[in-house]
Amino acid sequence: MMSAPRAWVFDLDNTLYPATSSLYDAVGLRMTAHIVREVGVDEAKALELRERYFHEHGATVVGLAEHHGLDARAFLQDVHDVDYSVLQPDPELNALIARISGRKIVFTNGGGGHAIKALTALRLQDHFEAIYDIEAVDLAPKPQRHAYERLIAAAGIEPENSLFIEDTLRNLEPAHALGFTTVLVGAVHPGAHVAYVDHWAHDLKAFLAEALDGQSQTALALGL
Repeated sequence: MMSAPRAWVFDLDNTLYPATSSLYDAVGLRMTAHIVREVGVDEAKALELRERYFHEHGATVVGLAEHHGLDARAFLQDVHDVDYSVLQPDPELNALIARISGRKIVFTNGGGGHAIKALTALRLQDHFEAIYDIEAVDLAPKPQRHAYERLIAAAGIEPENSLFIEDTLRNLEPAHALGFTTVLVGAVHPGAHVAYVDHWAHDLKAFLAEALDGQSQTALALGL
């Protein structure tokens, strides 16, 4: 890994908070209910559309807007009207993120104020200079390449000097192609054959602890 990344780009869901959180389930229930109500299908069909559009488009909302004419922003506002107090602050993670000296940015497929509500509940909001959600990049979700291009242009970052941290394997391939050093965190193991994953760790804290300690050792060796 580069000794001192200038920018650290973090995914949010299942990255800055664990996949075991009940928040995803709460949002999912509201997604299903919104589809039932606005598209006029039963619950089983709504669940099928949720999954299909997620896999085909990168985000359910994009498929709903394209194929059913749903108001994407109204959808995002509605489905994220949930109780964020289920997210518990992690002092260890907070301390690790505070040690990062480079720029810190959140890049998420969520919308409707989801990112700031989640970061506030986690007490991480003061660490990040900017949030780029799906609305900020004109409803272009990861892994669509132009979502990353819009992030790069809007944030003014240089991918070759930046880390891109995600729990979703497919979202790392475009980032790597654009020059980011990529980090996969979570239960999905990339395997030795996945060339677009530069680093992998069981969770974000494990990666940050190793990366930051490595940078400290390098600085000591150089007398910095």
